[in-house]
Amino acid sequence: MATKVKKPVSPTKGKKPPPKFDPKEKKPEEMQATTPEFSLREEAELRRRQLAEDEKNPALDAGPNGRPLFASKPSLSLLTKDDTNTYFKFSMEELKEVLPEGLPMGMMKEFEESSRTALLVRQCFIDLRDNFRRAADPSLVVNSKAPKARKQIILDGLVSCGKSIALAMLVHWARKEGWLVLYVPRGWDWTHGGLFYKNPQTGLWDTPLQAANILQDFLKYNKSCLQGLKCNIHDPIPLGEGAGVGWPKGSDKMPIPEETTLYQLVEAGLNNTHAAVGVLVRLRRELSKVTSMPVLIAVDQVNDARGYDGGCLSHSTAVGKLRQELPDVPADARIHLPRYSVDEADTVCHYYLRAVKSKRSEVEK
Repeated sequence: MATKVKKPVSPTKGKKPPPKFDPKEKKPEEMQATTPEFSLREEAELRRRQLAEDEKNPALDAGPNGRPLFASKPSLSLLTKDDTNTYFKFSMEELKEVLPEGLPMGMMKEFEESSRTALLVRQCFIDLRDNFRRAADPSLVVNSKAPKARKQIILDGLVSCGKSIALAMLVHWARKEGWLVLYVPRGWDWTHGGLFYKNPQTGLWDTPLQAANILQDFLKYNKSCLQGLKCNIHDPIPLGEGAGVGWPKGSDKMPIPEETTLYQLVEAGLNNTHAAVGVLVRLRRELSKVTSMPVLIAVDQVNDARGYDGGCLSHSTAVGKLRQELPDVPADARIHLPRYSVDEADTVCHYYLRAVKSKRSEVEK
């Protein structure tokens, strides 16, 4: 009896069926390209590239009413009233060099959202700069109607009105002009974190870790300048409780030899935790006696701190209602910084609209 034997099935001719997808076999760069974070970074890079190309086209430098959108002056020192409501271009490398203590959060947010390192030139900044320029050199006052120069100023105003940016721009200007500047971009850190010790001699709270951080930041830009300045006060500096090590053993004071420089004074505070607070207090007194160059003490988020020339009240970090009267501050020192005027808002809209157009142009390509 015969039966039919089935022939073995031959493989299908043509393309083989695609293998099953295995995420583990995908290359890291391919996996990264599918994430939202990568897409946002790629989009931001495209935007920056297009904006850089726009810099080569002078026809695109157009602000409100046909005015230039960007200031043509190469430095903050040369800006005049005619430059208000334009954008001043910075380089990130220079900002990090001149402001090594750190940039204010509002400035970083502005750079991130606009994909540029440029800031609006406001009349309030021009007035602030010119005030300290007159305070340092009274001979510049040639007009009797010019406002009286104030040596101490408190910047006040609503949240996000530009106080921190104005103060940082003032520090940038002063350092470029050869001033000795103690800049504190985050005064909030002075009273948060670290260790606190009640000093029985002063009745105040010592914070040796925060004091050391301030001294370290002060050296970042001013080291070479401090090496050429000698101390004017030679009284011994009282020692206090050190960070986590208790009170000093033996002598309770640190001598200051006659030839000590301000750099050596700061170094002594950094090398001896018992001396950090005392050195910082002494440094403030020493800065008031420097006559070879103008001195500026600029503290952001200052609220109720003492002993500064330029300060910035922070409504975003303060708890409760800010005080109307501040210790050791003249009654007329407070300056209210307004939010954008109509003309300033017009310039800002042109600035961001141009960035959006550049973004769309790059995407269409």
